[in-house]
Amino acid sequence: MASILPGSLFQIVFFEDKNFQGRSYECSNDCPDLHSYFSRCNSIRVESGCWVLYEHPNYAGYQYILTPGEYPDHHQWMGFNDSIRSCRSVKNVYGNSYKIRFYDRPDFAGQMAEWTEDCPSVQKAFKFCEFHSAVVVDGAWAIYELPNFRGRQYFLEGGEYRNFTDWGATSPVVGSFRRITEF
Repeated sequence: MASILPGSLFQIVFFEDKNFQGRSYECSNDCPDLHSYFSRCNSIRVESGCWVLYEHPNYAGYQYILTPGEYPDHHQWMGFNDSIRSCRSVKNVYGNSYKIRFYDRPDFAGQMAEWTEDCPSVQKAFKFCEFHSAVVVDGAWAIYELPNFRGRQYFLEGGEYRNFTDWGATSPVVGSFRRITEF
């Protein structure tokens, strides 16, 4: 088990078995490859900070955005399986300002919608529900493929995303999105 400095801003503990049992690994830094620390991940305790976990090494595959709390099995973080192979902390460099722009065409073309709050249903709030490109002006955001913050998750932070594949999605369909405010 790795040691965590007391008072570290980012602390997460991975457990191989459900309900915080089995072999564990404590982490306080970004890690592009976790495979040498555990073979599977079935529960997680986020002690501090916000984390983006990835199914594959080098920040690839399914993404899971976790805020402080206990996740006794992989279903609690909407995990599709027990594979977590890389992680990174979300640094609070965003302040309290949030703004994102979505476009219904690639390369920031077509209709544009600007948003500053959580949106549990894109279908109810927008004239379009396919986001082909985006610009994160302020803050960090989680995008979900289904309404009410369910389904595959994608982490977006400040910058331009010319195509939905730039944020890791396989489809431009978005069901909901929200600000990442817990750090």
